Amino acid sequence: MNDTLKRRIQTLAQWIYESQYLVVFTGAGISTESGLPDFRGPDGLWTRRDKGLPQKEPRQRWRDTEPNRGHYAIVELQDIGRLKFLISQNVDNLHLKSGIQPDLLAELHGNLAKMRCTQCGLKVDRSLGSTTCQCGGLLVKSIVDFGQSLPEEDLRLSFYHSRKCDLFVVAGSSLVVTPAADMPLEALRAGARLVIINDGETPFDGHAGLRFHEAIGEVLPEAVVILKGLMGRLDPS
Repeated sequence: MNDTLKRRIQTLAQWIYESQYLVVFTGAGISTESGLPDFRGPDGLWTRRDKGLPQKEPRQRWRDTEPNRGHYAIVELQDIGRLKFLISQNVDNLHLKSGIQPDLLAELHGNLAKMRCTQCGLKVDRSLGSTTCQCGGLLVKSIVDFGQSLPEEDLRLSFYHSRKCDLFVVAGSSLVVTPAADMPLEALRAGARLVIINDGETPFDGHAGLRFHEAIGEVLPEAVVILKGLMGRLDPS
């Protein structure tokens, strides 16, 4: 790890330490280290499509995919009381699989592992095979297709927490798909610091106080280790 990267990671850890209201925002880029493709990265699904290239076969099925170091670093932020809310554009279920508490998570585009009630909005595991909710409503897939509205409650919570935060960390998103991409703008308007960890460029790069093009699994876990040291929670063993 070069000195410049070390300094930026140390600054990130310091900012998290100073933060009273941390919100993390994730996109497909956080799951590439788990073997899933992203969309707008250098070899992403939409990038290849726009170049007229065939889609690559995924290395594994989404249901067999496991969380990676980036996912678990966010769980650590939750467990040490630093994470106020997590907003995700991902549908791969890896945040819940890694241990994120459901009430701290908004999944703006749904979840492949969940069904949603059309009447009360309750989400239930797809593996149960249920077609009707306990309220009597119809259970349908929770995935948001192109042209469909985002889930109202997830969207409301995302805007609410974005407007309250003092530190907004983007991990693995190109920030071009709205209204999800409006969240960092809301955070900036509220006076929050903006950190972007993403391989490709984003429209918000010029507004970021810290910018990482390195892998999320290289940045976030190390920042958490330094943070724990600042908090006096680092395991001496």
